This record gives sequence, C-alpha cells and structure tokens, in this order.
Amino acid sequence: EAVAAEWMLEFACSCLCRHFAEGGGAEFQRWRNVAQALINGLSQIPRHQKKTVYLCQLLIRIAQGKNLGLKFENDKRISPLESALSFWTLLEREEIKLEKRHEDIRRLIQIQIVAVHMEKGYFKEAAEVLERLFTDSESDKPLRVKLATIIKTKDPYVPLLQSFSYSLLISKIKSYIERFMKENETNFLIQEATKYAESKGLGAIALQNKSLEVNENYKSDLETKGRFVLSIILLRDCTFLSCVNGRVQNCCVDGGFSLFWMYINCLLGLYNMQNVGKNEVPLARGRKRQRWTHTEDMELKLGVKEFGVGNWAKILVHGNFNNRTSVMLKDRWRTLNKTE
Repeated sequence: EAVAAEWMLEFACSCLCRHFAEGGGAEFQRWRNVAQALINGLSQIPRHQKKTVYLCQLLIRIAQGKNLGLKFENDKRISPLESALSFWTLLEREEIKLEKRHEDIRRLIQIQIVAVHMEKGYFKEAAEVLERLFTDSESDKPLRVKLATIIKTKDPYVPLLQSFSYSLLISKIKSYIERFMKENETNFLIQEATKYAESKGLGAIALQNKSLEVNENYKSDLETKGRFVLSIILLRDCTFLSCVNGRVQNCCVDGGFSLFWMYINCLLGLYNMQNVGKNEVPLARGRKRQRWTHTEDMELKLGVKEFGVGNWAKILVHGNFNNRTSVMLKDRWRTLNKTE
C-alpha cells in the first residue's frame, strides 16, 4: 500500500507540474485535489519524497497566490504566497547546491507577497507582512527598505513591482519545475516492482542490467516491456488493495482514482497483455526469433492503413500477431518497405 501511495503521489506531482506549466486550470485543479488527498494520507513524509511533497504544496499555493481570501495555514494572516514561501524554503533546504535561480524565485515571492496586498488595497496588511518576511540580516536590508518605501506611496504600479511581476514569478517557477522533473526522475516504482516480481518467481533480470546475449534493439525492447509489465503487476495488486482497505481512500474522490486506471489502460495499450497471458511473463526468458508469416504481414499492413505509420502500440493491440512487440512491428514495416 505504501509503495502504491508513493507512486501515485509521484504521478500526481508529475501531472500537477505539467498542467501548471500548460496553464490548464481545470486539469490542474483535478490533480491538485488528488495530490492533496495523497499528501494528507501520509503519516509521515518519506525522505526520498520530501521534495515531491514540497513542490506540490508550492504549486498549489502559487496557483492561488492572488486569492487573499483563501487560507492554507491556521494563522489567518498568512496569505497563499506567504505559505508558498515557507515551502520554497523547505525545497531550498533539500537542494544539494543553491543556485542564483533559487534566490531569484525567493525574492520574487517576497516581492509579490507585498505587491498582491497592495493591489487589493491592503496597505496596512502589506506593512505587517513586510515585518514577518525579512530578518535583520544585511543581505535582506536593501529589498526591505525599498518595499517599505513603496508601501508608503500606496502605489501598486511602481516600476519595481512591475519589473518583478507575478507573470515573471510564474515563468521562473515553470523553469524550476522543468529542471526538477528532469533531475528527479524516479525509478523507485521499477525497483519495488522488480523486488515484487522476484519474490513471486517471475524473474526480472533485464531490469538489473545483467548481461544478455541479445542485440541492442531487443535489449531496449526488453527493458521497456519489463517496466510496463512490472508496473502493471504492482498497480494491480497494490493500488486497488489500497482503496479497498481505505488507507488512501481519499484518492478515489472526484474521479481521481479512475484517472489512475486510465493510466494503467495506457500501459496495457503499450504492451499486448494478451501475449503476457499466453506466455506468462516473457522477460523471464529469451525469445527465439520467429519468421514473419504472410498473415502477420497482412495484419501489419492493415494496421498501418487504419492507424497510420508510427502507431505501433495500437496496431499491436488490435492486430493478430504471434508474440510480437511494437518495436518488432516497426522493424518489420521498415523491412517491408525496403523489400518493396
């Protein structure tokens, strides 16, 4: 259950980042609800998922940054952006090396906390926020003095606030999450699925990067299938059990859980599960090369005609092939074109 919940959180965070970057309001809200439900269900944050949780909380608050009526903290004075700043601080603590980008985002959040209050006409609150935001360190003093002067003018459209705008903050956050997703690609699902498969005697040596006497195309295809098949095994046996037992029941609300099963269906579309059923789990042993039959060639041609070149997964699922993979279909199509 814990593994399934952790994977779902990773997946929810990935969707949250994508829809934040795309500016998709409805989809972002949907995944915000799923992520928040999963986070609320954690008894404690696993060490390896702290950055994931902090990033989700940051994005949820940044998206609502201008809604001063929405409160995320028990202290009703704390605005969404102030709450976001606290999670940005936690994210910074998890970074191995702080860069200029981190400091830029911190400053932008601080400036926009004051700017949003001023835009709403809450000048007194803006002054109070300023007192909470900054320490007495010398590095903070220049910005603190500038913002204090701006608050006294009661003009939310001064050049400083316009230069460090909310849209610039969003742009910087998007840049951060793009890099975050590249640097923090998780493989824990594959690791846990491998352990699970080995405990059931399914064998998953391909995922352990052991030497296999196969060509590179086949090796790559084997790893890809292994990821999908083992992911489905884990999700089937763990994810459903989680909701049945109510441990992560919140993920089932608002259609959130159905989205995970949609994802599983996508996995099924990328690997012919009918073949898995017939041959148990083929990655447990090598596959002998089989000659392509005339019937299979016709199935491939019909599939290309119906779904188009490149849609090998769809062609594989809808066609009648003998223990083939989407990579095999692509290679065979290339061979047929050369022959013709």
